[in-house]
Amino acid sequence: MSMYFEEITQETLYIALEIINSNPAYNLLENGNATRTIADMEKEFLNPQSTSAFIKLDDTYIGIIDYLLENSKDHTPWLGLLIIHSDYQGYGFGVQAFKLYENDMLNRGLICVRIGVIKDNLKAHIFWKSLGFTFFETKIWKNGIEILCYEKQLVQKHPDEARPQEP
Repeated sequence: MSMYFEEITQETLYIALEIINSNPAYNLLENGNATRTIADMEKEFLNPQSTSAFIKLDDTYIGIIDYLLENSKDHTPWLGLLIIHSDYQGYGFGVQAFKLYENDMLNRGLICVRIGVIKDNLKAHIFWKSLGFTFFETKIWKNGIEILCYEKQLVQKHPDEARPQEP
């Protein structure tokens, strides 16, 4: 199976809406509503500031990734969203998608990435810490939501480290 990213377009926004609305608990944490609208999707994913893409497994849309290559406030890349459709959670696809993103950032010569996680999103804190992210500060986001900011130093493995050592 092959995982890759595909740009979100006006024509595919309805798929983004299905993925986002398959995660009502996240929607409640993020904006107080269990579901989102097509207008919400347009505002979030069809803007010139961020890169918004589907996470695809072969021909199946399984998630969304949204990121800034450079946040104008700190000149650092920020991963704004990595979300997997609820039907595909628990199979390691989030880790696989992050590794794909991480490799893309390394290929662009970037050495660090940051994320903001809603304080009450305990599942996400565990996930990001397991991928090597470390906390660096707390911020207040829209509607007074508390966000814990994490960062990860991206380290390219030496080719010899990626191969199993011979006995």
